Amino acid sequence: MENPRPEKVSTVAEIASLFRDADAAILTEYRGLTVAQLADIRRQLRAAGGKLKVFKNTLARIAARETGAGDLASQLVGPTAIAFIKGDVAAAAKVLREASKSNPLLVLKGGVMGDKILSAKDVEVLADLPSRDTLLAMFAGLLVALPRNFAYGLKALIDQKSEAETAA
Repeated sequence: MENPRPEKVSTVAEIASLFRDADAAILTEYRGLTVAQLADIRRQLRAAGGKLKVFKNTLARIAARETGAGDLASQLVGPTAIAFIKGDVAAAAKVLREASKSNPLLVLKGGVMGDKILSAKDVEVLADLPSRDTLLAMFAGLLVALPRNFAYGLKALIDQKSEAETAA
């Protein structure tokens, strides 16, 4: 931009900061949604660790390029709302998918997670993942099971060895 207005520069800086601070950003098309419907989606998303923002696509493209997500530009067409997610990306993706199911005017376009550009299908896959808390609980269960199963195996081996010695 040649001699950009200060408000545009600050908006690009804000968007770039949101991209940098977010664990992921999911793009949606919101054409035809009412203000009340958008507010409801924002409320649900906030509970899942995300915030839904609408910016001019041109400014969002510039910010995406500045943050290394320039390939996102192809998805920044038409009325686009960006969900910036901090924390559980799967939970936020679930919220957006459920909102798009109940309101077909909300269309998942794709997004970015880390340095990987996501397609709409990738966002669907993220939404199918268990929540972060569920994954942590599963991992904790595995960590507890490992020494317990090792102890059971060791005990069975000792019992087997003592039975063989008794029989001999």
